[in-house]
Amino acid sequence: MSFEILPLYQRPGLIEPVARLIYEEFWREVEGGYSVADLVAHLRRATDPDRIPLSLIAVEDGQLLGTINLIENDDAKRAHLRPWLAAMVVSQGRRGEGIGSALVRALLAEAQRLGLPRLYFGTDGPGFYARLGAQLHEQVRDDFCIMRFELGERP
Repeated sequence: MSFEILPLYQRPGLIEPVARLIYEEFWREVEGGYSVADLVAHLRRATDPDRIPLSLIAVEDGQLLGTINLIENDDAKRAHLRPWLAAMVVSQGRRGEGIGSALVRALLAEAQRLGLPRLYFGTDGPGFYARLGAQLHEQVRDDFCIMRFELGERP
């Protein structure tokens, strides 16, 4: 693999492309959801490597391949669950190459560095995360669950 993973703030010119990638994957069809401008504003806050929010990107030859984020909370109904892995997405043409797994592992390493005991997240693809050591926390619907990584017990 020839891509690298780094904090988004180190490549500010990629903030808008990252926002567009997240929007297309998660928000395009959600009425009343985030706009690209909202996402840009959120991503611009990820400027300190020693606190949440954190945004990591995978790049290859200056091209954005994917992103993953660490935020305080991603579910108002579960405000007691924090912090959250959020908005992990790999560009359509580059899926299946290990980029998503590398992004998750990099974010887990950052969370451990920050001394966080666990991370929560919602997903409709639990198998991907289970292979990386995540555990089921709550089955919300047949097609969606809340999972967690216990950072002290990561394989």
